[in-house]
Amino acid sequence: MSTKTNDRRTATDRTDDGHEHGHGLGGPRMEMAFAIASGATYAGGMVAEYLLDSPARVSTGLFVATYLLGGFFTVRTAIDSVRRGRFEVDFLMLVAAVGAAAIGKWAEGSVLLFLFSLGHALEEYAMGRARKSIAALGELAPRTALVRRPDGVVEISVDELEIGDVIVVRPNSRLSADGIVVAGVSAVDESAVTGESIPVEKRAVDDPGALLKSRVTPNESQRVFAGTLNGSGVLEVMVTDRAADSTLARVIAMVRDAETQKSPTQRFIDRFQVVYVPVVLVGVAAVILYGTFVLTEAFTDSFYRAMVVLVAASPCALAIATPSAVLAGVARAAQAGVLAKGGGPLESLGRVRSMAFDKTGTLTWGQPRVTDIEPVRPDLRDQLVTTLFAVESFSDHPLATAITRDLAALVPAGAEAAATQVNSVTGRGVTALVDGSETEVGNLTMFAELESDGVPAEITALVERLHTAGRTTMIVRRGGVYLGVVGVMDTPRAEAAAVMEKLRALGITDLVVISGDNQRVADAVADGLGLDAAHGGLLPEDKVDMIGRLRARGGTAMVGDGVNDAPAMVNSSVGIAMGASGSAVALETADVALMTDDIGRLPFAVALSRRTAAIIRQNLTVALVIVAGLVPATLIGLPIGPAVFIHEGSTLLVVANALRLLRFRKGAEHEGIEHEARPGA
Repeated sequence: MSTKTNDRRTATDRTDDGHEHGHGLGGPRMEMAFAIASGATYAGGMVAEYLLDSPARVSTGLFVATYLLGGFFTVRTAIDSVRRGRFEVDFLMLVAAVGAAAIGKWAEGSVLLFLFSLGHALEEYAMGRARKSIAALGELAPRTALVRRPDGVVEISVDELEIGDVIVVRPNSRLSADGIVVAGVSAVDESAVTGESIPVEKRAVDDPGALLKSRVTPNESQRVFAGTLNGSGVLEVMVTDRAADSTLARVIAMVRDAETQKSPTQRFIDRFQVVYVPVVLVGVAAVILYGTFVLTEAFTDSFYRAMVVLVAASPCALAIATPSAVLAGVARAAQAGVLAKGGGPLESLGRVRSMAFDKTGTLTWGQPRVTDIEPVRPDLRDQLVTTLFAVESFSDHPLATAITRDLAALVPAGAEAAATQVNSVTGRGVTALVDGSETEVGNLTMFAELESDGVPAEITALVERLHTAGRTTMIVRRGGVYLGVVGVMDTPRAEAAAVMEKLRALGITDLVVISGDNQRVADAVADGLGLDAAHGGLLPEDKVDMIGRLRARGGTAMVGDGVNDAPAMVNSSVGIAMGASGSAVALETADVALMTDDIGRLPFAVALSRRTAAIIRQNLTVALVIVAGLVPATLIGLPIGPAVFIHEGSTLLVVANALRLLRFRKGAEHEGIEHEARPGA
């Protein structure tokens, strides 16, 4: 069962944030126009009253117009919040404005509504910068596609594309669908989807039909994504997903959904406001009563002071402090190929102190390699390589592909051998004739059964040494002569060690690997990368228990492939999926998804979350300090105009501070970590 709470809401519920206007009529531009118009009428009223000595009805009429223009959107939002039983910032501002009008302070109420509406309009404009960076993703994919038909190439809407259709992609044009390359060679700029800054060379897959039926994820040189930019070559691409299910479409949908999810800090602020606003109203009433009955001043003076205090105490900056930072952080992450599903995961990632990694496909590529060639004598090395290559070329053993791939370049020219009568010995190895000589390739168990006198000590020693290092071993004997031992291992990614160093520098104190592989292999990977601990031989439920133990010591992130590690990811503080661009399941399972198999972006994701958390703290501090200083100032006589100016200025200040996240490590997401392309890609 998940231990995390998701605060998912629809876009129509966004007004629950308390500080966002519902722009059903006209939108942010209309609000800006109304704010500017209210400023003009306010200025006109001030000129009429103080410079032209016009009749009172002229200036009052202009101030009333300011009320109508400046209060239009504020009234709409306040009504919506009151209907939900909540009294928020907009409501407090309206109370202050109406109170000012009630005692004849039309100018003061007008400047309040003008500055408040202008502050909101500027805030929406600034926040729109972050939203535009998300919306821009939706403009990347073309609306139409060139599809190859029996009678030629035709242009159709991308919504009409079917799985299996073949589209033609012209040079320097954007791809209209996810798919696999079936013809052509070109370099494709995938930065919009994966965050990879260097164009990736694409080439055709050998058997696209078989690959499509098997649903096996092709490597990065064969798969392409909608919205990416083709280079100078012409590509033909077989569609693998409908337009609505493309990687780009899923990313856009989830990032937009993330905008509506509140972080723990924001949920606390919302709960705080529910209590704070009524307390402010009670405090305002107390100011009126104290001034009238204790200080025995005129009711209008006490009432005016109370309205100014009401403005000063309104938690406007406090309400927007967290959402603005979260939105900017989510947008910046999406630009870099990191999908954070809302403020909760983004903020939680910034607090983790331990991180657990799955081994296969996360710390390693999940592709075995030949790591050790150990001949009995140096002069037998070439014969060892030649013999093993000949036998494994005809073997269906799972490691045969890795062996033939890695040994092909090591076979001496002119020394090639031919293997015949290749037979598999289940759970043991392979027997064959190599150039007429009886040959055996297998594990220690196989040779122990073949040798009545036991396996030679030097061979046993080689095997034990390689086993201790986490290798899978193959003993090779030809014509009754032991040639040596070859070790194979799913080796760590080249950048994995650098990633661990970066994570430690960011304050991650506990790095562990949890794997279903045997303990020796897990230990070998952990030792090679400098991890703190390795736990092997774990079933999915064992991984969940291990995550529980780590969480007991603080926030814990689980990094895996998002499918077989799903239980552990769900039970961690933050689940992080690798290679999400190739797995719909990974996108659904994880809290944070790296849109490529590039583990080198993990430190950037952690650093961004740390910076986002820091920005939130800064914003909250500014908001609280402003309120703490402004309330006493208004009690001793600060007029409403400067109070509103400082109040709205603080709101814009926290939004501007949050927008700095949009420039966080721009172009340096992979700094200090050299990326290794997937083997065979």
